[in-house]
Amino acid sequence: MSDPSPWPAGFLIGHWTDAAAGTGCTVIVPPPATVGAVDIRGGGPSTRETELLAPQAPLAEVSAVLLSGGSAFGLDAAAGVVRWCLEQGVGYDVGVARIPIVPAAVVFDLGISANLRHPGPEDAYLACAAATAGPPRCGSVGAGTGATVGKLFGQEGWCKGGLGASATRALDGATIAVVAVVNAFGDVLDESGGVLAGAWRAPDGFVDARRAGSDVAPGHPRLISNTTLVAVLTDAQLSKPEVSQVARMASAGVARAIAPVHTPMDGDVTFALASGTHPSSAFSVGVVAAQLAEGAIRTAVRSATCIRGVPTAAERRGDTA
Repeated sequence: MSDPSPWPAGFLIGHWTDAAAGTGCTVIVPPPATVGAVDIRGGGPSTRETELLAPQAPLAEVSAVLLSGGSAFGLDAAAGVVRWCLEQGVGYDVGVARIPIVPAAVVFDLGISANLRHPGPEDAYLACAAATAGPPRCGSVGAGTGATVGKLFGQEGWCKGGLGASATRALDGATIAVVAVVNAFGDVLDESGGVLAGAWRAPDGFVDARRAGSDVAPGHPRLISNTTLVAVLTDAQLSKPEVSQVARMASAGVARAIAPVHTPMDGDVTFALASGTHPSSAFSVGVVAAQLAEGAIRTAVRSATCIRGVPTAAERRGDTA
């Protein structure tokens, strides 16, 4: 890979954030006629219109993608994205109308938001209106506002997750970016495989959650309350089956940066969107996307800030820099 600064042309991203309530949403608006696919690995996903992204489904075009807090309640926010798309004339042309195709996936942030509120249609509409080109703001913003990681011991030991992004230009010239919302049960691992952010227990510090199946008893039995959402954005020219392969390959990057991952307690979902303007291959894009997914996940926790009293990984460690 080379040139770590570019962003795929035409892909817009907008956030709506309620830091006081500890929730938010993020909208990705791709260029017209972008091809979409999805790879669902977690045991408890909460999604909307993802079946349309299956390789065997005839529809390929995606109007926008919504990533939202609020658990299943947050899926309602997709109506605001649909309304914005209609006003912009964006959608799949069926002759008598344009129908916005808006797949969505949510994270469970009710533990930090205390169920004060959930992103709704008006909030997602505002995120659309705020969408701009280029890398998005990262950290405790948008769908990453209420994200937390390291749930092995529940609220006593978790720390802030967030939203991260990473982008590059591949050797064949295709531009690839990844956006990740990190709200995982497991730990986020650093480049050497150590725990960057995860479950904390005094006086031990971060306790490697990979031990959960052996010598550490989990203290957080509630299921379906964690999720990592990833979106791969590229200007590569790929077919729908090829975009599906990219999504699947990018999930491997999630597995290299989070452990344990894709558990029964996680609703992990990876989207892939290809705008089709640059010749490339699923192999090339997928390999790069997996690497970028790792970087975006680490950026999410490194950029996170304390929300509603939940400490960041740096604060857990007592870092002052």
